[in-house]
Amino acid sequence: MMQKVLIRVTMVDQKKSRTKAMQIAATVSGVESVALKGDNRDQLEIIGDGIDTVELAKLLRKKVGGADLLSVGPAKAEKPKEPAAAAKKAETPTVPMQVWAYPQPPLYPVYEFRDSDPNCSIM
Repeated sequence: MMQKVLIRVTMVDQKKSRTKAMQIAATVSGVESVALKGDNRDQLEIIGDGIDTVELAKLLRKKVGGADLLSVGPAKAEKPKEPAAAAKKAETPTVPMQVWAYPQPPLYPVYEFRDSDPNCSIM
């Protein structure tokens, strides 16, 4: 089951810490997407399957700074919307493409016979 985790990360150096926090979150097994949320962009929204949230929070505290788990819950599945253009495109029939393959002539090995020269120093 997909789960959505929201973690607030306290960052000292904003740009560097954000990048580092996103890299750490993306390397945890089971993570499918990582996004920054919140007013100050200090919250990580992590979506995945079978994420160990406690281990993730420990890693963030160790590498970046403070990390607080705000929420853990099931992720809502987005319903894909089909645009009208895609429906029209699917209705048009496809014409099979004709491929002409010409047979190759059989390849025969070519053997070269030479008379041996008694004065040849190589052989």
